[in-house]
Amino acid sequence: MEELIRITGSKEAQYKALIPQIKALIDGEVDLIANLANTAAALKQQFEWWWVGFYIVKNDELVLGPFQGPIACTRIKKGRGVCGKCWQDAATVIVPDVDQFEGHIACSSQSKSEIVIPLIKDGIVWGVLDIDSVDFNSFDDLDKLYLEELVSIFQMTFN
Repeated sequence: MEELIRITGSKEAQYKALIPQIKALIDGEVDLIANLANTAAALKQQFEWWWVGFYIVKNDELVLGPFQGPIACTRIKKGRGVCGKCWQDAATVIVPDVDQFEGHIACSSQSKSEIVIPLIKDGIVWGVLDIDSVDFNSFDDLDKLYLEELVSIFQMTFN
């Protein structure tokens, strides 16, 4: 197994170097859970965010999938919290200050900002990538751009 190397430089440089590494890491592996797990681990290792993980749509709920970080909420209803809004709107949600987001689900009081990216195949949201930071204003349009590019690789592996 290949180990990812910690990348230095600007945030954009880190993404540009990390995404090909993640693609290479999951290339040839058909198991979705294994690929989501390694992706969460690579993102957490590189950016040292508080929490990085996936929720997968099952029986009309988002159900906790592979993640890196402290214990998390297990199930989230559509439209509830940041993840539920992302699922409902089928659009990335960036929250600079989670305390200012109406209906935020506080799985951890340590989380201060959040970004959630939908995983979409054939126009249907089948999951979300949820990332939390202990700092305010951690995420911006650059994160949105590269994280949306990253999750697009899962369109091919999800059945």
